[in-house]
Amino acid sequence: MILRSDNGRIVTVGLSPAWDVVCRGRGLEWGRHQNIDEQVVRPAGKAMNVSCALAWMGVRSIAAGLWGREDYGEMETTVARLGGRIIEAQMTAVEGRTRRNVTVVDTLHHREMHLRAAADLASADSLQKLTLSLSGLVHLGDTCVFAGAMPAGELLAPTVDLLGACRRSGASIAVDTYGPVLKAIVNAGLAWLIAPNVEELRELLGSQVEDTPGPLLDAGRTLLDSTEIALISRGEQGALLVTKGGAWAGGSTVRRETPSTVGCGDYLLAGFLAGFDETGDPQAALAWGLKAAAARAWAWTETRTWAQVEKEVAVAVEPV
Repeated sequence: MILRSDNGRIVTVGLSPAWDVVCRGRGLEWGRHQNIDEQVVRPAGKAMNVSCALAWMGVRSIAAGLWGREDYGEMETTVARLGGRIIEAQMTAVEGRTRRNVTVVDTLHHREMHLRAAADLASADSLQKLTLSLSGLVHLGDTCVFAGAMPAGELLAPTVDLLGACRRSGASIAVDTYGPVLKAIVNAGLAWLIAPNVEELRELLGSQVEDTPGPLLDAGRTLLDSTEIALISRGEQGALLVTKGGAWAGGSTVRRETPSTVGCGDYLLAGFLAGFDETGDPQAALAWGLKAAAARAWAWTETRTWAQVEKEVAVAVEPV
């Protein structure tokens, strides 16, 4: 098991949590009543997904953020079953019930549909309550991972203030979000790491960056005055990592059937964080992230251990 030092923990923070309901069946069609092969219900949202990915890798984390009071106990029970003592649930309970998102996977035709409910737990009051909770939870040397959708509009300022409070507590801030809030966080210089996909990077920069290593490298370098690391996800093409000390591109060296792409970005980020914590080497950490993301895409995270994946999944990472 990989353990962080006593001086630094990983704290995942989700402002738009959800229950993920994943239904898998064969040959699913509109207008028919069909049996499915499997239904899985688990607490999720990108931040919780990162904690679950870390748990699969044997890395401890604290799962924080907002959660509905009406189903808080159900979340605690499920997290304990999924992560045991590796995930410590420290969510902040707020009024309401956590939304349910539904993913339908047709395993015969290799297609999927994602049905997303609106997030409604974030408010001025709930963000203030969460800020107080995190102020008592986050310590010097921790890494706070803010992942998933975050509120904008009138809640943009308190959302950015929330990250600022964690930064003032001595934490490094990793961010995997999009839209106006990502731009505001980058402009405020709060993030140690950002993890956009190509479309999110284009939105952040306001330009149609070509999805090839050269243009992505140039785009990532423009962000290094505001953040230390840009981890850019490229889907099946792998990922590109840009830091102040160098840049690397990588991906899996083999192609396999991909039952579902849900959560691959979360495993990429979790793998990178675990690898960086273990090795201190960005290139090695990118390889860990790519291995974890490939295992997720191939559904190996349900049938293989991280130790097996680390040995069996081949990736290539090269300087750019």
